[in-house]
Amino acid sequence: MTWPLRHLSLAGLHWPAAVENPEPPIVMVHGWLDNAMSFARLAPLLAVDRDVYAIDLAGHGRSGHRPHGQGYPLTDYIADLAELIETYFQKHEGGSQPDLVGHSLGGIIALFYAAAFPERVRRLALIDSLGPLTREPAEVIPQMRKAITKRLAGSGNPVTYASIEEAARAREGGMIPLSRQAAMTLIPRNLREIRGGYGWSTDPQLRHPSMIMMDEAQVLGCLGQVKTPTRYIRAEKGLLIKREGINARAEAIAGLELVTVPGGHHCHLDGDVQPVASAVREFINVC
Repeated sequence: MTWPLRHLSLAGLHWPAAVENPEPPIVMVHGWLDNAMSFARLAPLLAVDRDVYAIDLAGHGRSGHRPHGQGYPLTDYIADLAELIETYFQKHEGGSQPDLVGHSLGGIIALFYAAAFPERVRRLALIDSLGPLTREPAEVIPQMRKAITKRLAGSGNPVTYASIEEAARAREGGMIPLSRQAAMTLIPRNLREIRGGYGWSTDPQLRHPSMIMMDEAQVLGCLGQVKTPTRYIRAEKGLLIKREGINARAEAIAGLELVTVPGGHHCHLDGDVQPVASAVREFINVC
C-alpha cells in the first residue's frame, strides 16, 4: 500500500482481517533500519479478526526519503504518524481509534504520539521499546558537533552486494544479529537493483547521528503524560533488559502493563513469535 502525505509518501503492507467489518485497525511501526516486513510473521497472527497495517517509516523500505540535509529527527517521524492516522485511519477507515504496535524506534514514535494525541489511540503495545536514548545536558553541544561533522562529511560510498543472500549475510552479523531466516525476510524490502547487483534503498542519512537528544528528565516528563492503555512487551534477551533507568520509565507511565517474552530484540520476527502474538492479542482485544 501507499499513503501519500503532504511532503512524501509512506509505503506499507496490509493483512486483511479474516472477518467482515473488523474494528478497530491495528497500525504497526518498525524499528530503525528495518521495514514493514519486520512484522511479516506477527501480523498474520493478529489479522484473524482485525485489519493489520504495517508502514515503512520515511527513508526505509519503499517509503519516500526526506530532502538531502534535512535528516530524520524523531519529531518528524511522530508528525508523519500523526498525519497518517489523521488522514487515513480516522477519516478514511470509519473514524475508529487504531491500536498501535511499535517495535524499537517504532515503539518510541508510537509512544510519544500517544502521549501527544491520547484521543486518537485506543491501545498501545510496545515491543522491546520504552522511550529514546538520552544524553546529559552537558553532552548536547558535543552531540551537535558530531552530527554536523557527519553531515558535512557525507555518507561515504554505497556498498554493492552480488546477491540478496550476500546482503542478508551482512545484516545477520549486524549490531543486532538476526538469524538467516529473519534476515532473508527483512532485507529484500530494503534493497534495490543496481549495476553489479544490489544496493540499499534505505536513505544513507538514517545513519547520521541525531542533532539533538533529550535528557532523561525530559523523557520521564513525556512518559508521565501517557494516558493510553499501554503494554510493554520486554524481551528476555532484548536491548532493555539491563538498561539503567528502565524501571523508572516503566513507573512513569500510569497503569503500564509489563509482559516478558523469550527471545531477543527482534522477538516478533526471529524464532518463536507466538509469545509476542499472544501478549499483543490478549491486550488489544480488550473492549
